[in-house]
Amino acid sequence: MYNNQFARLKLSLPAKIAELKKIAFLDDQLLALQDPTELWRQLLSKAFPQAKSSTAKQAKLASLAATADKDLLTYLKTEQPVTVTSFYNVALQLLGFLPVTDFELDQPLKMMRQTNLSYNEVLQTPQDVIAAWYDLLTTSTKLGQTWLDKLAGDGYFANWQNVTQPLFFNGKAQPIFATSKLLYETVYVETDLDTDEDGQADLVKVDLIRPVETQTGLKVPVLFTASPYNQGTNDQAADKLMHKMNVPLTHKKPGSEDLTPPTVPTATPKKRPVNGITPTAQETFSDEFGYSLNDYFLARGFAVVYSAGIGTKDSDGLRTCGTAAETQAAKAVIEWLHGDRVAFVSRSSQQAIKAWWSNGQVAMTGKSYLGTLATAVATTGVKGLKTVIAEAAISSWYDYYRDGGLVVAPGGFPGEDADVLALECQSRQQVYGDFLRVKKIAAQKLTAITAGQDRSSGNYNAFWDQRNYLKDFSKIKADVILVHGLNDWNVKPRNAYQSWEKLQKLPISQKLILHQGQHIYINQLRSLDFTDLMNLWLSYELYGIANQAPQLIPQVLVQDNTQIEKWQAYDNWKTAKTVKFYLKPAQLTTDQSTQHIVSFNDQLPAEKFTYYQQQPAAWEHDLLESKATSPLQKHKLIFTSQPLPQDVLLRGVPHVKLQVAVNSDHGLLSLMLVDYGQAKRLRSAPSVLSMDQLQLGYHWQTASPVDFRLEKNPSPWKMITKGHLNLQNRQHPWQVDELKANTFYSLQIDLQPMFYHLPAGRQLGLIVYATDFGMTVRGNQDLTYSLQLADCQLELPVSNF
Repeated sequence: MYNNQFARLKLSLPAKIAELKKIAFLDDQLLALQDPTELWRQLLSKAFPQAKSSTAKQAKLASLAATADKDLLTYLKTEQPVTVTSFYNVALQLLGFLPVTDFELDQPLKMMRQTNLSYNEVLQTPQDVIAAWYDLLTTSTKLGQTWLDKLAGDGYFANWQNVTQPLFFNGKAQPIFATSKLLYETVYVETDLDTDEDGQADLVKVDLIRPVETQTGLKVPVLFTASPYNQGTNDQAADKLMHKMNVPLTHKKPGSEDLTPPTVPTATPKKRPVNGITPTAQETFSDEFGYSLNDYFLARGFAVVYSAGIGTKDSDGLRTCGTAAETQAAKAVIEWLHGDRVAFVSRSSQQAIKAWWSNGQVAMTGKSYLGTLATAVATTGVKGLKTVIAEAAISSWYDYYRDGGLVVAPGGFPGEDADVLALECQSRQQVYGDFLRVKKIAAQKLTAITAGQDRSSGNYNAFWDQRNYLKDFSKIKADVILVHGLNDWNVKPRNAYQSWEKLQKLPISQKLILHQGQHIYINQLRSLDFTDLMNLWLSYELYGIANQAPQLIPQVLVQDNTQIEKWQAYDNWKTAKTVKFYLKPAQLTTDQSTQHIVSFNDQLPAEKFTYYQQQPAAWEHDLLESKATSPLQKHKLIFTSQPLPQDVLLRGVPHVKLQVAVNSDHGLLSLMLVDYGQAKRLRSAPSVLSMDQLQLGYHWQTASPVDFRLEKNPSPWKMITKGHLNLQNRQHPWQVDELKANTFYSLQIDLQPMFYHLPAGRQLGLIVYATDFGMTVRGNQDLTYSLQLADCQLELPVSNF
């Protein structure tokens, strides 16, 4: 384990004393003690909230080792003085570390240094003990949560009485709220939309969970997750709608797409009359989509709201996959929470209900489609939205389903498109009596999505332009945290990179966290105090706590890809420095290229083509294989560098310039940047470290700590990034140019952004190929591609270590 804590406030001794008094670890009597050992003894007596009697506490003390030959109870009874060694022997055990297995009892500080845990080198006075105890409470345990969070899960705050306001310690909200008494309510927020064209304003179902303490006057902020999935999904229907990937690439008529949105006459929907206002909800719920980060905050004085939006079960309207209508539906929920919009107690009632328990301050959370909607709503500048924590969020739907004039599937979902996702999320049809009223218009609108997405061309058109949130980033007023996986090939890194570039131009606080995962949440990673960081951030944003969160949280946090549990702070994603490589036969070199033409053919034998469709992992293996025995040797070009003399950090967007010809009037290119060299690399997904051992509150939800481990055996390569381009879209994705057979054209391709540590001794590889069995259409056409190497080069943004 290596401890990476970025959310800890460093306070003065008087501030530490005040905070320890606030959470009842200190009082005036303890502060009057002059003996540091007795103070330590008294503090330890409070460290086992699960022990309800003196004998039970003594048993807990006896279970810990103070030295190599004395347990803690014996050590205290024999009046041994507190020392740095005894204090941190006990501290490490309280944090979950095991003597002998994890550390040696004669040198605990060695373990503290190795794991980057905070410690105090002097413990001679009561003040020294107080400072060390405070720091211990804010230190991460072996499972990755702070020790105070662990104590809270064991019941330290269980008897907190008469809670009238949240409690903050080290700048973060503490779990003093009674999760056993949470209130679960459902309301229906009225929008300005009529997406099902019935003449009535669409209502969207909103499920909310709030502390019972709000019943007596406490107003709390809200974490809002807009999840189109949380009322169910139509998986079977969506699977039937999946598009075929085994289709040929065809020639496109030259020209430019008209990005002017279609003019659609819309009537103002009829609003529901309000016949009285009540403070009491009339519906409840029990089964809800959950996000453990939201659950964590329910114990800490925050409410949580979920809404699936238009076209979902128990809501009006229809799904539109990424349009402004979906954004407006989610925005309406925030307006209700801020006091600016009406909601009703049931879908058929005229009785309104206000969010009287809300303080009007809202954060949006969630990953993938959920994070996408958070980003989209932020671009409206809606009042009340203070911040968004957008994980793996789409910034432009074109960059999710397309790339460079090509239909390119999100990783793992070949054949999916906007119409498939719209149908999958349209859970309103699971309540079929309700759906019958809109069945006809639903079919028409789904057909319109299929037509608008235009799988036949892959061009950027008006349909995709309407789903490009980047155009409206200038309207963002909320502070933003972006989280993205550098190995996420579902929502590809370009989405986060484009958002980040736009956000830096705005007068808001923005943070970026890049991890080595795929399409995952990271709040359970042991090696980063992500949950604590979000607590610091949300306490600042929604409760106004002066905890210096914008200054304390690094601008860019990146997980290293060469070793476990290493995170590094940076000032930006990209770097200005670039290195240029030229292409020679089978080589990447810094020397100028010479006149060579090299070629490959994309057509495979029928049996191999069928095999790779069924086994995309085998296709990727054979593509990356650099030996001449690779089954794809004649169907790709590989260029590799000499072993690197020093470590380099690849930061930003790789840029490739090529001179290309194809023996047809249509064609595509795919490119892959590769790290070659035998090494134990990080696994592609984090491993569970201990089942359900993270406590999110007392007698409340639990989560499992996870983290990335190294492969058991060395691997010969690792894909760094990739990119694709239709040769007819070599200028712009909305512009189609003519392509003549056997004619060389100059073109440029930006690969997906990267942040990659390439160690000395490794080789950099560039693979040029055509069909990508994981993402592009697969026509198995007899297309031969040629490169004029004298005009080919690779530009890499790099930082030297």
